[in-house]
Amino acid sequence: RQARYNSSTNTMSTELPGYATTYTIKKAGDGKTVNKGAMVTVHATGIVKETGKKFWSTKDAGQEPFKYQAGVGGVITGWDQGCLGMQLGEERELIIPAHEGYGAAGFPAWGIPPGGTLNFTIEVLKIE
Repeated sequence: RQARYNSSTNTMSTELPGYATTYTIKKAGDGKTVNKGAMVTVHATGIVKETGKKFWSTKDAGQEPFKYQAGVGGVITGWDQGCLGMQLGEERELIIPAHEGYGAAGFPAWGIPPGGTLNFTIEVLKIE
């Protein structure tokens, strides 16, 4: 993993080997780690980077934390790979390019334009 410093935001973003998705740890966690095959429950908020518009958040009224199996392709590639290695309680910001998100078609029903870059904030609540 390679880290890059962004002087405008005073943060370090880390590149995932073999992927274009990058992440920044917003809040450190501890204890258990998200490994391939684990069942993970998270809070997640997704924003389209180009427009700044939120398209989904588990923290919104009527929403619940999201549960998925890590590292097995059940969610978009950038999320799947970007969450591996997170610790319980960790909050991470993922920047996911279109080809590791919803691709050239986007996801118009959610307001994600064709080729849209995604900015997800993920917080690990439970690891099984």
